[in-house]
Amino acid sequence: MSATIQKFNRRNFIKVSATVGGGLVIGFRWGSAAHHEKKGDALFEPNAFLKIDRNGRVTLLNQNPECGQGIKTAFPMIIAEELDVDWKDVTVEQAPLNTESYVRQVAGGSGSIRSSYTTLREAGASARAMLVAAAAKQWGVKASQCTTKNSKVYHKGKGKKAAYGDLVDAASKLSVPSDVKLKDKSDFRIFGTRIPNCDNDAIVTGAQKFGIDTKTKGMLYGAISNPPAHGLKLGGVNDSAALNVPGVKKVISWNDKVAVLATTNYAAFKGKEALRINWKENGERESSTRLNSEFARMIDNETGDTKRKVGDVHAGLKKAAKTIEAVYEVPFIAHAPMEPINMYADVKEDSAYLLGPTQTPERARQAAAKILGIPESKITVEMTRIGGGFGRRLKTDFVEDAVHASKLAGAPVNIIWKREEDMHAGNFRPAAMYKYQAGIDRDGNLDTWYMRSASTTERGAIRPENFPNGAVPNFQIDTFFVPSKVTTQAWRSPHHNVVSYLDQSFLEEVALELGKDVLEFRLELLDKAINNPDGKLDYDPVRLRDVLVAVAEMANWGKSTKNGIYQGISAHFSHHSYVGQVAEVSVKNGELKVHKYYCAVDCGQLINRSGAENQCEGGIIDGLGSAWFCDMPIVGGSSQNLNYDSYRLIRMNEAPDVETRFLDTDYPPTGLGEPALPPAPAAVANAIFAATGVRMRKLPFTQNSLA
Repeated sequence: MSATIQKFNRRNFIKVSATVGGGLVIGFRWGSAAHHEKKGDALFEPNAFLKIDRNGRVTLLNQNPECGQGIKTAFPMIIAEELDVDWKDVTVEQAPLNTESYVRQVAGGSGSIRSSYTTLREAGASARAMLVAAAAKQWGVKASQCTTKNSKVYHKGKGKKAAYGDLVDAASKLSVPSDVKLKDKSDFRIFGTRIPNCDNDAIVTGAQKFGIDTKTKGMLYGAISNPPAHGLKLGGVNDSAALNVPGVKKVISWNDKVAVLATTNYAAFKGKEALRINWKENGERESSTRLNSEFARMIDNETGDTKRKVGDVHAGLKKAAKTIEAVYEVPFIAHAPMEPINMYADVKEDSAYLLGPTQTPERARQAAAKILGIPESKITVEMTRIGGGFGRRLKTDFVEDAVHASKLAGAPVNIIWKREEDMHAGNFRPAAMYKYQAGIDRDGNLDTWYMRSASTTERGAIRPENFPNGAVPNFQIDTFFVPSKVTTQAWRSPHHNVVSYLDQSFLEEVALELGKDVLEFRLELLDKAINNPDGKLDYDPVRLRDVLVAVAEMANWGKSTKNGIYQGISAHFSHHSYVGQVAEVSVKNGELKVHKYYCAVDCGQLINRSGAENQCEGGIIDGLGSAWFCDMPIVGGSSQNLNYDSYRLIRMNEAPDVETRFLDTDYPPTGLGEPALPPAPAAVANAIFAATGVRMRKLPFTQNSLA
């Protein structure tokens, strides 16, 4: 990036407000146009998001990590929409970490497009305005009389046209406009269309490079040994046998980790197997049995931390004509990404270079700077395409491994964990238990909703702001924290992935107890939320109602009967998006078959239709598979299911057909990488109940008998 882009003043500082994680003010800074010369070719680079050369090649830079959510294609589409380029002329590249030019370089929380949408549009529109200004000046006409389409500027009156590449020299001498007009929705040409993922060809042909493919001159591969049980500490290390493995160069250790460094990955893994490590006990070993016992004790006998309180649930339950209770259990589950955990680091005396699949490159740089004791400005971070993250790569433990190893070895190192290391070392979705109590008044209305959650996360695995909050006069959510040596972290659609299953299942228990249609019951509650007198809700009940109505229409809810096939419905608000789903299942001889999902989505302005469909389909399959099979019991302090042979994932023949409809609204784009996942388990769980009368109160579904 040229020095001119580093200069900021009041005129060219653009400020964008967005509600992300409790409110975040995003500032995007760009300076005057940059003019570079490379081998005689002018390069028009008006901002940090795009560049155009004399041949008309447009390079659009993606700022955020790409982990399969399609952001590397969607971000450039937003720029291209305002730039008015022909997509066949576009090349997409991954930008490195650059906190001066980019904001929120994170893959997580489904917030990438939501937080950068306006900034990206302004980037494209500013470049287009400069190209138009350059053409208008050459033709002696007003810029307002010119139009753009497919990487060209036109003046209809004079019959003039010029390709963007022909305008590069002139445009690169202009200043970036301080204010630009964005397109009207009626003029969109790219939004809502299907653009193939920019990496598709490379992935299919095997040309796509992932972090584990990194290889540089003098590099060593590193295999990590983490404690085999949660909470153990490193004692002595006997590395004599490991050092005798051909290719092994060093055995190093830090904190409670040991790494074998070798010239090949195979040698590093063989050396790891040859290590003899003494792990020291650190108190009583953890177990799922202990945790479940403690969960049950707390939700029945103790006073929790109240996260939301409306009315008086205790008085409501006391005066209720009928009460309904249910307890639900949720286990630890792993992220289990297909690409093993890895990171490359090349540490020098006063600098470092990091390359790999991180969802949080800025956090990676901060962690490296802390370890090395050097300024962050001396650390370069570049991102490879991520072969699955689901929240696992939000952490920096594997980055720290690579930095420690390279520093101690005095050589570049590519750290690669065996899958078993990641599966037993923790960082799971929290285990939890939930107790629901509902109070029904004498008129047959849901008057009280009381949920108590005990989990291994201090934040509580809950979403107290969600529906049916606002629809019930007495509403309260309490949490209990049970400390554990098992480490946990965000798992795709954090907390929502559990809460939607819980709330949407228990809502049906209440509806059926009242003898009401489960869809109509939800719509009744949403009408109450819409007419809530204080109006202080964290979701829009109208939008939630609309996706429910839409998906019911798609699935012909309650009117279509098929031999042995039953329907279940659910809806949820998460990451600023609204999703309604209907699942169709059959159960024969105790065997579950999920045939189809209908999915209605309100995610605001649609960017890439094919990418959006992929996110919904993938989210549904991920949500269904995790609820159906995934479990990580802890026995004797150790995780039990260490690879795909025992940690069961959904298989291709078990994946349902998914039909998705996107509601056309006037809202700006919201999250889509995660919102389709949370409603998926409940839709199937409710369909299973319709088919069998068995309520899925314990995950995974395989823990419940369907016979």
